[in-house]
Amino acid sequence: MDFISDVTEFLFISSPPRPSDAIFLPGGSDPGLPERAAELYLQGFAPLLLPSGRYGKLNGRFKTPKRKREIYSGDYETEAEFYRDVLIKNGVPDSAILCEDKAEYTYQNAQFTKQLLRESGITVRRAILVCKSYHSRRAYTYYKNAFPDVEISVSSVEGTEVRSDNWFETEAGRELVAGELRRISDQLEYLAVEKETETV
Repeated sequence: MDFISDVTEFLFISSPPRPSDAIFLPGGSDPGLPERAAELYLQGFAPLLLPSGRYGKLNGRFKTPKRKREIYSGDYETEAEFYRDVLIKNGVPDSAILCEDKAEYTYQNAQFTKQLLRESGITVRRAILVCKSYHSRRAYTYYKNAFPDVEISVSSVEGTEVRSDNWFETEAGRELVAGELRRISDQLEYLAVEKETETV
């Protein structure tokens, strides 16, 4: 049981939202993430939302929304376009949304968002990262790598089936968590080499 607790504590991270300059949104097809981001915006936590994503590199196209297709029924070409629609339908004005629509995986979400902010002349000192709970450690690692001087809080969204309190109960949950741990392990060396290159 200690092992399960340790893995859960490491992988599933979240913190209370704080007033920030922006909300980071790595791409996906679950409306729960942009819905949560819209809630934070309407509660006054940040004036700018930054959805990022083209579509999954392995998919080659945007998949239909995982849930609530009767509400979000557009013919979306990218994850960012889908997120924009969800945000707007949940009360966020289009003027508060700045989309990045080229990224195909999480590392690119962070790096391309950084590039977009730089090109737009926008400085972010504090941000909220909205992501899936099981994906929160890896997403935070990538965004913190891209924005080392930005204070980032994580507002994680629990999945409808795999959650922090039950991931170990099903084969699907265990495989999902094991996959996240593998990716973190595989990519740590790459991030370390990149960081070393920056300091040379």
